[in-house]
Amino acid sequence: MRRLVETTTPDEVYNLGAQSHVRVSFEQAEYTADIVAVGTLRLLEAVRDYGSTAGKLVRFYQAGSSEMFGATPPPQHETTPFHPRSPYAVSKVAAHWYAVHFREAFGMFVCNGILFNHESPRRGETFVTRKVTRAVARISRGLQQKLYLGNLDARHDWGYAGDYVDAMWRMLQQERPDDFVVATGESHSVREFVEQAFACAALDWQDYVEFDPRYLRPSEVDYLHGDASKARQALAWTPTVGFGELVRMMVDHDMALADQERLLLDAGHITLGHSHR
Repeated sequence: MRRLVETTTPDEVYNLGAQSHVRVSFEQAEYTADIVAVGTLRLLEAVRDYGSTAGKLVRFYQAGSSEMFGATPPPQHETTPFHPRSPYAVSKVAAHWYAVHFREAFGMFVCNGILFNHESPRRGETFVTRKVTRAVARISRGLQQKLYLGNLDARHDWGYAGDYVDAMWRMLQQERPDDFVVATGESHSVREFVEQAFACAALDWQDYVEFDPRYLRPSEVDYLHGDASKARQALAWTPTVGFGELVRMMVDHDMALADQERLLLDAGHITLGHSHR
């Protein structure tokens, strides 16, 4: 990382690197901590040393997470206490305070963006939102029979990733570094996301969704609902994509993928395996 920073001579650095799957972090806690927490420390040190040697103020964005709030009651904003409920969240809290420390101790331009769930068609298929939209598309095309999920009652504040990247950039264009919550201000349950996604395909979700305890976390995060008033005022930022539009965007994308898969199956180029779990 030091070599990369020195050779790219950056004006801005966005640290988006992480082992970011919450459920996986319970099984791979040490690896998660090394990448998410200590990895941030390594990059901060590399940027600090490069800036000092080059006589340059590099603007640094640290990707925080709403998971850091964990069990803290909503709404959550910049001064809400953290109560992390997973190794991933604990590691993000450590990274957050490393960022604050480097800003205060070394005068670095470091911003923490505490982003609530941000989704798009690019979301990994093991994350619940994409798992749902992928399943809806495959079920509608006869490629899958069931969708297995864990806690349907968990509530999240889901926004569009493109809007949130815009907020990241805006943070680093400010005169002074600061920390910001980025959220839509709306909270929806996993069940609501499932209902909306299946409705896009004119299907009744209750005919296809089954509970699987394997997808429960050892400690759950029940209710995330962000208050992004500060970002709206200081950054002139507002989300442009609503919840329903976001779900529709993801389902439409996965419908196109399912159509391709159906075409290959009908042509005999692939075989249909077991239902996705």
